[in-house]
Amino acid sequence: MPVNPNASIEISAFRWVPDFAAGLVRDLRVRWALEEAGLDYRVRLLGAEKPAGYVREQPFEQVPTYREDEVQIFESGAIVQYIGEKEERLLPRDPQGRFRAIQWTYAALNSVEPALQQVVLCDIFYPKEEWSKLRRPGAEEFARLKLKRVSDWLGDKEWLEDRFTIGDLIMVTVLRNLRHTKIVADYPNLAAYQARGEARPAFQRALSDQLAVFKEHQPEAA
Repeated sequence: MPVNPNASIEISAFRWVPDFAAGLVRDLRVRWALEEAGLDYRVRLLGAEKPAGYVREQPFEQVPTYREDEVQIFESGAIVQYIGEKEERLLPRDPQGRFRAIQWTYAALNSVEPALQQVVLCDIFYPKEEWSKLRRPGAEEFARLKLKRVSDWLGDKEWLEDRFTIGDLIMVTVLRNLRHTKIVADYPNLAAYQARGEARPAFQRALSDQLAVFKEHQPEAA
């Protein structure tokens, strides 16, 4: 649970990705939110070639998408917020609590993730390019600036606000982008915060289900 081939909720996900991306593909966020909410879902698996018409569901032909009856959504942040609207455990119902949680999803996706992705681009996608080698120190410096701001806000709190919300769910998945480095570890409260999120049973189930799909569809060695 809650993966169920007969569920009314359907998400799209990749059938397989290389090892460096496994556990990072953004359907993980949606799987995690659905697990936290206890909502069954089915998965439509996609390969490198997208089915005809998929671009009308996801203009950038990425994953995930979300379908439930007449509701169709793309972008993981929007989908997680929609799931939060269904479940108070993810998104408080009082206006202040609700928008404090929502603002942290935007902060994670708009203020933090783009900075961390610059490090990922240098390290994973273009490690041998001369421009990447020149860019790497500045990319890390900028990423650290963003991480320090989050670390300073978090302080000794367990979560970004007074309890776990969609803001934490998105922020933890964003921090995972640097798992190939020790950068987050330099901020002990952030490292502990990430570990708390990853230790949640719902996260573990979501991660296990995503990785199981990739293992099942692992290409045969040439």
